[in-house]
Amino acid sequence: MFDQFLLHEFISAFVVLFAIIDMPGSIPIVLNLRRRGKIIRAGKTALLSLTMFIIFFYIGEAFLSLFGVDISSFAVAGSLIIFIMALEMILDIEIFKENNDTPKDCSFFPMVFPLIAGAGSLTTMLSIRAQYASINILGAIIANVIVIFTVLKITKHLEKLLGAGGIYMLRKFFGIILLAISIKLFTTNITIMIDHIIKLES
Repeated sequence: MFDQFLLHEFISAFVVLFAIIDMPGSIPIVLNLRRRGKIIRAGKTALLSLTMFIIFFYIGEAFLSLFGVDISSFAVAGSLIIFIMALEMILDIEIFKENNDTPKDCSFFPMVFPLIAGAGSLTTMLSIRAQYASINILGAIIANVIVIFTVLKITKHLEKLLGAGGIYMLRKFFGIILLAISIKLFTTNITIMIDHIIKLES
């Protein structure tokens, strides 16, 4: 297995996953959640992300098929959650209402899913399996998890550095970026779903 490791494949897979995970773009969301009293544990988030990536890498499609769900449907569902979160950031509104049962710990939701190991990154990971050897993709996943841990650890320092005004501007900017990503994810996969339905009916 290790004899299949190629540096250029590892770097390519890392860059692709880094771009779609977009951990730097999640910084305003992390700060916003913490401002609302939520807890995000860097180590727990990184470990859960790694676990979800590896499980989905090996049995993702098979697991979804048990529930009659394909990758495109999964991606559409994830895009809708990201869309709502983007609206919260842009419009300064709270759509995800809290109640007594709402956990304070946001390490898994919404951090791991749908932001980090969400529909976009999971489907991208599956799509590059045909291009790169497994060892190179797994190495890229681990490297990205290290980035996730590092970014979550330094967000408090960034908050002090940027100040309230800087964080506000950052939240608005990345809210729009997140909105665009959700729309692209939705339109791409809803088109795939429609094409699939048309083929089945023809």
